[in-house]
Amino acid sequence: MKSLSRRKLIKFGITGGLVGAFTTKGSMAKALLPPTPAETEGPFYPVTPQDDKDFDLTRVQGRDGVAKGKYIIVMGSVLDSHDQPVSQATVEIWQANAKGRYRHPRDPNPAPLDPNFQGWAIVLTNENGEFRFKTVMPGSYPASPTWVRPPHIHFKVSKKGYAELTTQMYFPGEALNETDLLLNQKKPSERLLMIAKKRGPSETEALDVYEHAIVLKQKS
Repeated sequence: MKSLSRRKLIKFGITGGLVGAFTTKGSMAKALLPPTPAETEGPFYPVTPQDDKDFDLTRVQGRDGVAKGKYIIVMGSVLDSHDQPVSQATVEIWQANAKGRYRHPRDPNPAPLDPNFQGWAIVLTNENGEFRFKTVMPGSYPASPTWVRPPHIHFKVSKKGYAELTTQMYFPGEALNETDLLLNQKKPSERLLMIAKKRGPSETEALDVYEHAIVLKQKS
């Protein structure tokens, strides 16, 4: 996986929330990156044990079939507020399948389960703080009679010395982003930090790539 440069992080929208501190001589001190906004864990955090939690959610260990839906790559970096990579951070994701159904016993969505979709993955960041997942574009689903959730992926990121972060990543250009009750509780600058940037296709798999940077708070 190619290292994600500072220039690419600008594309993530992180620099839109930077706060610069000026010294008495007028020079600008190094700015801090704003932390990624936290979000609710939601009701469908995985509760059913499974052995297969690797980076590829499009296949399930022991099954010959593959997941239904549009395959995508999600990649990014975990950073601290000083723009330094956080290596060996645990990055956990869970999401709905292509039809908007979670692998959770209490999901009331009547959409079909996909037995070949892993649904849950846990990886460690590399020495550059980078992570990568292969998955399907999650489907939208009704959260209430008047609220349909846009496609999104849940993240939980942890590393000793940092505050654990639970958040959600959204996709650019989704009309449902404009009416989502959770996303629109955030300030405009915060929403920018929660919406991935699309690029692609992948050089090796011809899949759309979504890049996402996550900034953790260091414990005091």
